[in-house]
Amino acid sequence: MAFVEPVTLAARGIALVPLALHHADGLRAAAADGELWKIRVTSVPEPGQTLSYIENALAMREAGNHFAFCVLDSATGKVLGSTRYHDIVPAIGRVEIGWTWYAKSSQRSHVNTTAKLVLLTHAFETLGCNVVGWRTDNFNFASQAAIERLGAKKDGVLRGHALRRDGTIRDTVMYSMRAGEWPEAKAQLLYLLDKPR
Repeated sequence: MAFVEPVTLAARGIALVPLALHHADGLRAAAADGELWKIRVTSVPEPGQTLSYIENALAMREAGNHFAFCVLDSATGKVLGSTRYHDIVPAIGRVEIGWTWYAKSSQRSHVNTTAKLVLLTHAFETLGCNVVGWRTDNFNFASQAAIERLGAKKDGVLRGHALRRDGTIRDTVMYSMRAGEWPEAKAQLLYLLDKPR
């Protein structure tokens, strides 16, 4: 049995459903909203690579170390973006959350905070994780700020850690949240989501 079983996670008008081949057109359209593949510090697929992006995600799910979700508007079924659990290590109860991106029109909305709330709730309260991690490019300052807003702690920087899409080598900023920190982080996320906009 896989550590992360297929599941739909939903709250506040969005749904995270297991990523599937039939999401290709929707993902392509979401990425085109802002031409997100042109941002050098993200993993957004170029239009012609969307299908292989999904196929790779499904292969990694089969291997047991990734579980990708398609993020949908619950009311319309419109694809808003994608996120996933990755670097899944069942033996120590650890997952990381990443490969996250949203159509430009969904950015700076409740979508990312809500997605993180349901992913963290599932990780800590259903999967029984001891720790949830994040990693991001040292130049992706928006991502770093978003991770810190969740209540994650900065673990450090892995220098010369990974290749970017443009062939340059990036430093990776690592973050984590322990199970004991989750109740306070959850309270803060709910507070942020309930604040008038």
